[in-house]
Amino acid sequence: MNSTLNLSRPAALTIFGLLALLMLSTRYAHFAQLPDASWATFFAGGFYFAGRRGLVVFTALMLEAVAIDYVVIQHLGISNYCVTPAYAFLVPAHGALWLAGAWLRRGYRFRPRTLLRFAGAAIVATHLAYLISNGSFYWLGGRYAEPNLAEYLQRFARYYVNFVTVTPAYLALIALLHIVAAAVLPQWRGGRDERPQA
Repeated sequence: MNSTLNLSRPAALTIFGLLALLMLSTRYAHFAQLPDASWATFFAGGFYFAGRRGLVVFTALMLEAVAIDYVVIQHLGISNYCVTPAYAFLVPAHGALWLAGAWLRRGYRFRPRTLLRFAGAAIVATHLAYLISNGSFYWLGGRYAEPNLAEYLQRFARYYVNFVTVTPAYLALIALLHIVAAAVLPQWRGGRDERPQA
């Protein structure tokens, strides 16, 4: 049986606000010290928001990401090195994360085995987003005079660990907060009002 979250409007607004705040507080830091949580916000957004509301939230988060990048580059002296024609590929990269969250939402039940689906979706989506963003930057970004597979693989490996560990770590924290909320709020459990079961 398919089940979905049944979040009230205040809960949905709160989640959107928290995701937007998480992105705002870490995306600039992506250029400085804290790891960027943007990818985790898109995955979580796909999980929490569906339909028309989901499209609005996805668009809002994309616009927020672009606005943050614009402000830090134009007004805070951060390099524009990563802004190339391949920057547009952040939309499908973020979209892959969003769709993985939406997939997890389908059939969601507040059960321990859901954590396995969560982990699988998070790992696959993070890798796919990395392939899209890293590959498009290298092959289409115009920053490398003579792109070749050997150099690409070297650059892929250089940033790989950071990108594929930070997002799952943020998602694990979001999942923990969700579990706490679901333990006390029936509408966060999905489907029927039930406690976790194996």
